[in-house]
Amino acid sequence: MTGTTNFPEGFLWGAATAAHQIEGGNVNSTNWVDEYHPRATVSEPSGDACDSYHRYPEDIALLAASGLRAYRFSIEWARIEPEEGVVSLAQLAHYRRMIDTCRELGVEPIVTLHHFSFPRWWRARGGWAASDSATVFANFARIASSILTDVSWVITINEPNMLVTNLETTVDTGTGVNYPDDPDPVVARAIAAAHRAAVDVLHEALPDAKVGWTVANQVYQAMPGWETQRDAWQYWREDFFLEQARDDDFIGVQSYLRTVIGPTDDDRGYGPQAWPQGTDVTLTGWEYYPEALGHALRHTWEVTGGVPMMVTENGIATSDDERRVAYTSGALVAMSDAMDDGCDVRGYLHWSLLDNYEWGSFTPTFGLIAVDRATFERTPKPSLAWLGAIAQSSSLPIAAR
Repeated sequence: MTGTTNFPEGFLWGAATAAHQIEGGNVNSTNWVDEYHPRATVSEPSGDACDSYHRYPEDIALLAASGLRAYRFSIEWARIEPEEGVVSLAQLAHYRRMIDTCRELGVEPIVTLHHFSFPRWWRARGGWAASDSATVFANFARIASSILTDVSWVITINEPNMLVTNLETTVDTGTGVNYPDDPDPVVARAIAAAHRAAVDVLHEALPDAKVGWTVANQVYQAMPGWETQRDAWQYWREDFFLEQARDDDFIGVQSYLRTVIGPTDDDRGYGPQAWPQGTDVTLTGWEYYPEALGHALRHTWEVTGGVPMMVTENGIATSDDERRVAYTSGALVAMSDAMDDGCDVRGYLHWSLLDNYEWGSFTPTFGLIAVDRATFERTPKPSLAWLGAIAQSSSLPIAAR
């Protein structure tokens, strides 16, 4: 088969990172506390990560040189507001310089306010469960807006559906207490309220910006006869958060895998199924399933009622860069097919720009650029040039199918 699949004019091609995973030295965050706790469950702490706090100009330059034209990064709340009510103008200036560097290199900055990392004081006052958490987060959005005056795309919260069963709800993982098995609807509603309050603040301060949040789409599929249970499992883990985006300017879709729901031996009687023996899996233990992105886009489009979408994360943990290209090629074909079916997708941001800290270990390598753990030397992988070439032509060879 010959020819190309062309993407719309203005379609954004880029890559994504998160501050705690690449900057290093995030000492004022709860993540740092947990990683260095005597009973920490992580394989290794983040430490200096990729030293991108100091090396971001090189990172953005490598992205731009490849032909990619968008960079999603997060600003670190624990740096900007290290104590409640104490704002670091120096840290705000640092992130403003990152935005300026993007502009100078012809790269569209896509800025995330919160990507899984918190100031220490946030947890001490109750985290999302605190009665005024929405007000406190909206105040951070107001502080951040002062450096975002020319930023067109702003993300309030990364993967809120992961937060409701993850490490900053009401559980202190540094104590060794297990994560909750089920999402907490009270915390889910609190995070949704914080998002809505932040959106209002950002729209007032940045009337030209498109504001939304990102959701981790797990592509929940049911074994035959288990559709009702699949829907019940999915609602508080995904669909509730998609519903909250119905009034937003866009929603970020984040996709890596699928989850099959069927019978289990526990008291509930249903839940995610283990991968069958012999399943092709990645370094994170996830099934190799590039088609997930197409399912994720269609489901998000349906539940939100047609909110414009951007793929804000998609990628694979692998040490084989040819496998990365193959996976991403399959994902892009799935995205293109979803767009042909009417899904409004505004851009594709690969996860990740760098081999970074994956919330407990540096072993799962998602990056388009390798980072030497001792010297921090950056080495672009062939996948970076490959994706950059697609970005420059904004087309995908149909032969990739």
